[in-house]
Amino acid sequence: MSLEVRAVDEEEFTGWMEAVATGFTRPPGTVTKEEVEFRRGGTDFTRVQGGFDDGRCIATFRSFAQELTVVGGARVPADAVSQVTVSPTHRRRGLLSRMIERDLTAARERGDAVATLIAAEYPIYGRYGFGPATHFTEWRIDVARARLGAGKPGAECGGRVEFVSPAEVRALGPALHDRFRARQHGAVSRDARWWQLATGEVQWPALDWKDPFHAVYRSAAGEVDGLVTYSCDERWEQKQPEQTAYVRKLIAVTPEAERALWHFLCSIDWVWHVRTGERAPDDTLPLLLGDPRAASIEEHADYLWIRPLDVARLLTARTYAVPGSLVLEVTDAAGYAAGRYRLDAGPEGATCTPTTRSADLTLDVRELASLYLGDESATRLAVLGRIQEDRPGALATADALLRAARRPWCPDMF
Repeated sequence: MSLEVRAVDEEEFTGWMEAVATGFTRPPGTVTKEEVEFRRGGTDFTRVQGGFDDGRCIATFRSFAQELTVVGGARVPADAVSQVTVSPTHRRRGLLSRMIERDLTAARERGDAVATLIAAEYPIYGRYGFGPATHFTEWRIDVARARLGAGKPGAECGGRVEFVSPAEVRALGPALHDRFRARQHGAVSRDARWWQLATGEVQWPALDWKDPFHAVYRSAAGEVDGLVTYSCDERWEQKQPEQTAYVRKLIAVTPEAERALWHFLCSIDWVWHVRTGERAPDDTLPLLLGDPRAASIEEHADYLWIRPLDVARLLTARTYAVPGSLVLEVTDAAGYAAGRYRLDAGPEGATCTPTTRSADLTLDVRELASLYLGDESATRLAVLGRIQEDRPGALATADALLRAARRPWCPDMF
């Protein structure tokens, strides 16, 4: 049996989509012509791969251009990985390894500083240099216990919350999101198609689309500082409404906007509970409530995984709250990030260059991935045996330099 990994052309796209469906355990025969054409419109065929056995596609992989916000607000070019599958009939034959190698090599040659993905399964991607870099928490708010007050949301600051149309979201949303992601490390870029999908202008063929509600917060000056998209169920018990509002997305660029939007959601008639969607694990939401225990955790998990490709560029791009110097010995079986690097950093900026100086810390690239956005502790990873301290005190220096005041958050699935 001869297995081939290669680029996929447009004529082979239907078979590729059928292989994606198989990999994600969708029933056979459910990929429609409409779905294929819909996917075709958002696919860069220069970055689509497939594994083939005697002409039949049995493994899939694609990537696309993305920007990742790092600590301090800078944006670095990223290789976003998606739709990765291997047919259950062809597991353990090196197909995924070959596709990832092809993609990461091309990304490094393009100048991408990092690769990103949302890991469907935890154990798969660490061996390819990826590490979990952000987490999320979803809360369920008991509105009756929230005690946010009966006032008009935003009124105390002179602002207001108002409904907007899908067309208005497409007009206002991109600029607001750009302001948001400049403040939120871990956030990724959204293209025009993202906004079309989020507002129903373009719809997934296989889904029964129902228009959600969209509302914005306008400051006293009239500036749009926050946006929420949500839907409600229609549950009634014994002629009493017991509805839940489900937040699809909520972004805000000021504390006033964030508070006003949560206040708004918790003041909707008939809504007894609010499901927050996937929020930053250190979100201020529970403490915005009069009774923080009104927000109970429904889910907490890892989310965005990253894979450093250009260590010097990444460490130079982010900011550091304190001055310090660190020499990192980075191991990388694939070779993209391997080397010894000296980081000299402080509030005024940072430099990172290859060096022959003795290492302060030795770590694999996947550990660097988890540390990079400030969500993990070098000391904790050392306790687990995943980082080696070569100079006494280096772990404390690493934590002082790399940890961030707030945890990273990626609001978007891709």
